[in-house]
Amino acid sequence: MSANTFTAARATTTAATAGTAADRKARRNLRRLLALDALVSGGNGLAYLALSGPLGDLLGVGASTLVELGAVLVVFGLAVGLLAARPRPARSAVQAVIDINLVWTVLSLVAMELWLEPSTAGLVWIPLQAGTVAVFAVLQFAALRRTAAARPS
Repeated sequence: MSANTFTAARATTTAATAGTAADRKARRNLRRLLALDALVSGGNGLAYLALSGPLGDLLGVGASTLVELGAVLVVFGLAVGLLAARPRPARSAVQAVIDINLVWTVLSLVAMELWLEPSTAGLVWIPLQAGTVAVFAVLQFAALRRTAAARPS
């Protein structure tokens, strides 16, 4: 093997290793964001289920509504947690999480304006949680794009 061939082979191996390391880092970041989303969503859902009466009174939202939302959030949190546990989360599943987060954001704000009659605390809480969910969607989208960009060709 000539010196030029050896140098070229070494450069190719180094580039492939760097690409793999970048891919691992991007996937790890995406999985962490998904896990955090699962914890926040699931925790919020458990709080809605366990404390639907007091939280309903505080937020000016019916206890039955909070129970229903709590059940949805717990199931969503479990599903996102399972996705986060995968070494390579499926792009389509991650995109579905992002889309659901965006729909949740919009529906939260629409519901606050059209269907719910929240208290002052509810008027603060609903946009705050909607904004948090929107931030998850944006960060997850960016992380998903980085996983695609980091894949070795």
